[in-house]
Amino acid sequence: MELVTRRFILRDFGDGDTVAFEAYHNDPRSQEFYGAEQANPEHARELIDLFKAWAAEQPRLNYQLAIILRDAPQVLIGCCGLRCANAEAGTAELGIELAPEYWGRYAYALEVMQALAVFGFNSLELHTIYGGTVGANSRIARLVEAFGATAVTRPAPDWMSNKGWTHVEWRMTRQQWIGRARTGRTTC
Repeated sequence: MELVTRRFILRDFGDGDTVAFEAYHNDPRSQEFYGAEQANPEHARELIDLFKAWAAEQPRLNYQLAIILRDAPQVLIGCCGLRCANAEAGTAELGIELAPEYWGRYAYALEVMQALAVFGFNSLELHTIYGGTVGANSRIARLVEAFGATAVTRPAPDWMSNKGWTHVEWRMTRQQWIGRARTGRTTC
């Protein structure tokens, strides 16, 4: 599976991606908004194995992809995905993470998010794409706003509320996406 944008290749994970994925995933800056069970070196290895298993599933319900720079195809800068397996029919959870050195760089995350939305709404025929984050994650709040999604604050799980955080859920419907496309605000 491969999606290509102006600056990125979004593709299934391969064996050569493990070291780079583990390196950025285990960077303390990447762990800022994760729970304790996710903040350990084994978790990154388990995720890579899970992503590879998802890629082999038939029918495929989860698309977790490596984000690769087009002009440096050996450089993994993050991962992104649409996950349908545990979602209601016609919906998918969108997730994206970039290695810390790529945070805030030239709307990288927005370009990736838009490519996933095009794939989700057009190829998977989804009616809703959604996601969630810690309320304190201002980077994601800005991304969701630029994406044009609707955000709602929800009660947080204990590990978040113990740190004084809320949980923010966001949604983008196919109708919202079509409306943005008409105004030219969905280009990748």
